Amino acid sequence: MQLGVIGLGNIGSAIATNLIVDGHEVCVFDSAKSRCEPLVTAGASATAGPGDVARRSEITLLSLPTPTVVDEVATQWIAGAPPGRLLVDLSTNAPASVRALGARLSAAGCGLVEAPLSGGAVGAKSRALVFMLGGEPEAVERARGVLATLGRASFHVGPLGQGNVAKLVNSLVAFSTTWASLEALALAAKAGLDLRTTLDVIRTAGAGNFFTNFAVEGMNQRGRPTQFALALAAKDASLILDLAREHGVPTPVAAQIGQVLVSAIGAGLGDRDWTDLVELIERQAATRLELPPLREGSVQPRV
Repeated sequence: MQLGVIGLGNIGSAIATNLIVDGHEVCVFDSAKSRCEPLVTAGASATAGPGDVARRSEITLLSLPTPTVVDEVATQWIAGAPPGRLLVDLSTNAPASVRALGARLSAAGCGLVEAPLSGGAVGAKSRALVFMLGGEPEAVERARGVLATLGRASFHVGPLGQGNVAKLVNSLVAFSTTWASLEALALAAKAGLDLRTTLDVIRTAGAGNFFTNFAVEGMNQRGRPTQFALALAAKDASLILDLAREHGVPTPVAAQIGQVLVSAIGAGLGDRDWTDLVELIERQAATRLELPPLREGSVQPRV
């Protein structure tokens, strides 16, 4: 197929690379031209802007950081799009913004599918993404023809807007369990417990989650290349709170997580990877979280 990818950050560049490997004709655009160069070397073609991508691509995938940027890029894309083109937005967006964009695209004779994802840059590279799709059934099936080889699962959860509701709900659980787990480990460390033994207890006693069962094993590694910036997590937390207010759902935990992430930005961690959130609890609790290695009899990590 003739496909376009706009937004060549960690996720967008990995997706574009996989589409090239799959044999599609791929054109790319990013406001930072340097991000286009490795993909052009790999076989993609460069474009002059979003409108040019729309003219040359049956389906365009967006991977952008904020709702405002999505709206700006989509406006340029619509200006160049012939009728019948399909825009697939992989970004985490506000449901109301998605619905408004869908109406604009429909008026221009084009379609929109929202496909926010879970799995991050690692999942994008390894084709292990999970997509949460919103849109009309026909458009969703058309998008699935492209997304099928890029991830391990996709769920059509309803009309436009519902895909991002599902994504934000998933993020609330992920953010909350991670921070609660870090608080628990800090408490254990300050009280003198061995953290490996503490994890054995949590994993066996039934309180485990993705962080304690798996991701915590990388906790000692700090300063990784940024795959999911804490500032972007704070943006997502804000979208969660907006959604909760819209529906009148009390979310005190979500509010607290939002403040935690704002604190991370205030502490100078905004550009750092999500995994460095551990440094915030260390500063607040005045302790060091150092996980001992697995030893004989330890409960093994699992995804």
